[in-house]
Formats: sequence, structure tokens, C-alpha cells
Amino acid sequence: MSGFWMSFARWLENTHWALSITDSDWAYPFVQWTHFSGLSLWLGTNFALDFRLLGLGKKRNTAAELSRALFAWNWTGFGIAICGGFMLFASSATRYVTNPAFLLKLCIFVPVALIVHIVNQHKAKVWGLTPDVPGIAKCAGLFELLLWLCVVTCAVSIPSFDQR
Repeated sequence: MSGFWMSFARWLENTHWALSITDSDWAYPFVQWTHFSGLSLWLGTNFALDFRLLGLGKKRNTAAELSRALFAWNWTGFGIAICGGFMLFASSATRYVTNPAFLLKLCIFVPVALIVHIVNQHKAKVWGLTPDVPGIAKCAGLFELLLWLCVVTCAVSIPSFDQR
């Protein structure tokens, strides 16, 4: 790991608020709960749209209608998950910046899964104008689901690679 990132991680771990999370009996579990709650909202709304793009579930709404209806909830969940995740990261930053599972999670999440989600959400407005979605939409929905499965697998693997 480069010296810059390790120095940044040490600095971040020693900020007042990161130490407060680490030193408290209740703060870390609360932040973890916040992160998981945001993830549940974020991934739940992602999965709902992806399953609709795949043609699964009830077809009461088109993919375009579902995308519009879930848009605010989706990005609210994302914001909560990112804030909680950053606070969790800050409390043990030096451990995370050397953890291969965490680094792989970020490499999949940031450039790929997030961009695919934004594209799917945007394209659902075109793909989902009718109850039947085109084949490209089904492929996009399946691809996004597989990416999220990879991200979650990396996330739950983080403790297995913990150096301490």
C-alpha cells in the first residue's frame, strides 16, 4: 500500500469522531446499523428495478414507472449507506486499506456497479415504457444483479482477510 494512503488512513483513524466511534460501546453498532439500513434500502430498490427489467414479479407498473417511484428512496438509501460506510471505514482505516476483499469491493462498486446502476436507472425510462421489456434490458438487469452479488460477497469476505 502506498505511503500516502496509509498516512491518510492513520490520520483518518485518529480524527476525533473516528476515535469516538471506536471508543464507544454503542457508537460502532449504531453506525453499523445505519450502514446496513441504508444498504437494505439501496439494494432493495435496486433489486426491485432489476427484477422488473428481468420481467419477474407482478407487472402492475412498467419499469419506467417503478424507476420513477423508487428514485428518491434509492438515492436516500445510497446516501445513508455511504455515510455509514465511511464512518465504519474511518474507525479502522488502516486495516481496510490493506484488506484485499475491501479493495476488491471498492474496485467493483465504484467504477462498475454504480455506473451500471445509473445507466440502468436512466435507460429504464426508455426500456420500460411498455410492460414487456427488450432483451437488452433483461441483460442489463441481470448484469447489475450479478455485480451486486460480487460486491456483497467481497463485503462479507472482509473479516476473512483481516490482518489483525
